[in-house]
Amino acid sequence: MLPFLERLKQGPVVCDGAMGTQLYERGIFLNQIFENINLMRPDLVSEIHRAYVQAGAEIIETNSYGANRIKLTHKGLSDEVRAINEAAVRIAREAVPDTVYLAGSVGPSGLVPTILTERERRDLEEAFYEQCAILLEGGIHLLMLETFNLVSEMHVALRAARRAAGNGFPIVALVAFDAEGMSGDGATPERAVELLADWGADVGGVNCVEGPQAVFQVAERMVGHGLPICAQPNAGYPQRIDGRTVYMSTPEYFGEYAKRMFQVGVSIVGGCCGTGPEHIRWTTGSARMLGGGRVSVPAVPRAASLDVLRVGPEPVPTRDKSKLAAKVCRVYEERIKSRIDTRPIGKDNFVVSVEVNPPTGLDLGPAMRGARMLAEAGVDVINSSDGPRATVRVSNSVFTHVVQTELGLETILHVCCRDRNLLRLTADLFASYVQGLHNLVIITGDPPKTTGDYPHATAVFDLDSIGLLKLVQNLNHGLDPAGKPMRQVTRFFSACGVEPGALDYDRELRRLEEKKAAGAEMIMTQPVYDAKLLRRFLDDTKHLEMPVLVGLLPLASYQNALFLHNEVPGMQIPRPILDRMERVEKGPESLMEGVRIAQEALLEVAESVVGAYVMPPLGRYEAAIKILEVVGYEMPPSARAFPGESVKKQVV
Repeated sequence: MLPFLERLKQGPVVCDGAMGTQLYERGIFLNQIFENINLMRPDLVSEIHRAYVQAGAEIIETNSYGANRIKLTHKGLSDEVRAINEAAVRIAREAVPDTVYLAGSVGPSGLVPTILTERERRDLEEAFYEQCAILLEGGIHLLMLETFNLVSEMHVALRAARRAAGNGFPIVALVAFDAEGMSGDGATPERAVELLADWGADVGGVNCVEGPQAVFQVAERMVGHGLPICAQPNAGYPQRIDGRTVYMSTPEYFGEYAKRMFQVGVSIVGGCCGTGPEHIRWTTGSARMLGGGRVSVPAVPRAASLDVLRVGPEPVPTRDKSKLAAKVCRVYEERIKSRIDTRPIGKDNFVVSVEVNPPTGLDLGPAMRGARMLAEAGVDVINSSDGPRATVRVSNSVFTHVVQTELGLETILHVCCRDRNLLRLTADLFASYVQGLHNLVIITGDPPKTTGDYPHATAVFDLDSIGLLKLVQNLNHGLDPAGKPMRQVTRFFSACGVEPGALDYDRELRRLEEKKAAGAEMIMTQPVYDAKLLRRFLDDTKHLEMPVLVGLLPLASYQNALFLHNEVPGMQIPRPILDRMERVEKGPESLMEGVRIAQEALLEVAESVVGAYVMPPLGRYEAAIKILEVVGYEMPPSARAFPGESVKKQVV
């Protein structure tokens, strides 16, 4: 194992979840002293530790949260301080592998330091010192001071912890804030983390509060104030149902906010009251998604070294890789970069890709009919997602091969890092190339969703999108995944995904620069509804000289718009757009309003992008053509009547 603070520099880290909630679910009543279970039922504590490790936790906390002398004295256990803390470490060490970090959990005393006498303050510090010293003797890797509502008490605890641990030993200090984002003695999140740094903490942060959203808001404010940040939300407000205490935050919802916290720069995410192994399992998926991949891909050697290695042909120039690549390069050079093409936007100088996904069953018919209609309309390519929402579908490489073979229409293949290890990704890339699939959009992918067929499927993430782009770039230079020369080169044309409305916009720009360095040749944006936001993105990335396809997803209804705005990171829908969708009736009127909004968004930026990437909702491919009418497209004869309109010829 890396030293703990070095591990934090490598990417997101997952901590475990609640202990008390899990003991309660295993029959330990709330009137029991949970720390004393170390002596009474060590098997239960061990079982919980192992469940969190199996869920992917890299940090396991000892069951010692309330095991300081002051608290245990109030509970009649003053003689058991050493026994309880020693057992807490021993149980954890025996239950988890050596690859997991053990954190000695230390909670507040329950006293109010601001009204204590000097003698009482010294006794308080000694109580914390005693507990920390016992935990350290047991062989922990770090101390976790958590749920301190008063930063004044945290100051005392940190002084004691540092005295016990000495300099250089990692200490994490977590403050509990109220609903207004204030500590019990009036510190803001920003001020709290600055104080924690001054007092000797190595990691600051927040835990408990009022669920994932509230912790996210506090943690986001703490990032960038001198310390790595740890966030451990509870599972929301508890409710009594059928005589049991139940927390209402679902594991998937928890995992979504874990992803958001990692995206804004939080280093460690775990769970507090009400969370369990399933919450941590979803958090692990988010960490793997954003962790940069588990396998390192060597960069393409410098030109001089490559000449020595080369045994096959030279790499293929971008414009010669595919018909799509040729048109993208021409449009970018003539209309965007040099501005010598001054013609109105039309089919010849605007690139269009429309998403058509393979079916969840075996019948390719409906998807092929949609692809055929789009081909008749004259779109340049269709693109096909790779297992969206972790549903079981026909392989998108097979589907796009059928499209290219039967319709003669070029395709873009989405390649997602979530589901395959390095060997399978490489094999599938080779297979795609042999089938003539040369256009790729490379994405990291989201963890499996509960709405998918297999929400408990393992999220692999051997590579992230940057690692996979490097792998493809190596293949294009005649190098295999280990960096060894091959006798052939591939000619993949690689696009990458970008969120212009990302929560951490600066991080998104940094990653885009890394994606270009790794071999990305075109940008395909997430759907954008705010023209100002998109223009900012185009201005901020102009120096990269990368062609852009703007993402367009027509809204289907007001509820659909609200869901995208509130629940999908990177999707921002301005209030005027939401108001427009709310004013129209559901059904055809709502669909038509969504199309008009997408048309307006397209016209706002058409002169600044090489083209559009349209994602028609629920297989309504006619909606894509309707949007594209503003850049010269027409409904083909085979199209179904669009809601509210008719076409000259309708084929059933």
